[in-house]
Amino acid sequence: MNLDTIHHYGDELFGALRQRTTVRPLTEREADITIEDAYQISLRMVSRRLADGERIIGKKIGVSSKAVQEMLDVHQPDFGYLTDRMVYQNGADMPISEELIQPRAEGELAFRLHKNLKGPGVTAEDVLAATEYVMPCFEVVDSRIENWQIKIQDTVADNASCGLFVLGEPAVLPRGLDLSTPEMVVRKNGAVISHGFGSAVLGNPLICVAWLANTLSQFGVYLKEGEVVLSGSWVPLEPVVAGDRMSLEIEGIGTASVHFT
Repeated sequence: MNLDTIHHYGDELFGALRQRTTVRPLTEREADITIEDAYQISLRMVSRRLADGERIIGKKIGVSSKAVQEMLDVHQPDFGYLTDRMVYQNGADMPISEELIQPRAEGELAFRLHKNLKGPGVTAEDVLAATEYVMPCFEVVDSRIENWQIKIQDTVADNASCGLFVLGEPAVLPRGLDLSTPEMVVRKNGAVISHGFGSAVLGNPLICVAWLANTLSQFGVYLKEGEVVLSGSWVPLEPVVAGDRMSLEIEGIGTASVHFT
């Protein structure tokens, strides 16, 4: 795919983000689009966001659990960039009716790094050593692609369907914790809607972050000291609308909550 075409689709997705509209799947319009093309489109979209005053504060892993892969019919992980306009505090009102198009909430574990992680060759043990603390997290994903009709190239190009996110409490030191075993319980409007375990995401959230660091290295990108990394949903995605309230608890780690407006 030539540079002009990459810029065209990146600009189109940026416009859809700002105008809260959707576009036809790129895979319907470009039969030969590759994942590498899609990542270049994503970088163009993100560069437009940065030029518009946003600042990158971290990265996210998407589509890392079987539950989400089966729901979206996308069968490999991807990654996207987090900016300072995406993050909300625990328990905050999140204005999805003003910011998002077709939001879906997912529960996961967020990492805060105190060391750089540069691939290739990053291991789960390296991730643990580079982690300052972990936190429960709600990510509210969104898609600029019509009706979530995505293939892997569509969601990659769309910055891994990034929307907004909430960081929960407390911040917990991960040393000595087996992050594959805690149970997450998710509630919506007071009712339990799903359960999941850390093993849902490639066997362990640490493995997810290692995968991300090693994959980013192919693009000359690394995970930086101070960044937040969202490591992938432990539970199925849940559509949400203004007025909904959601909360989650991760056994032995903490809680997160959000009110959608």
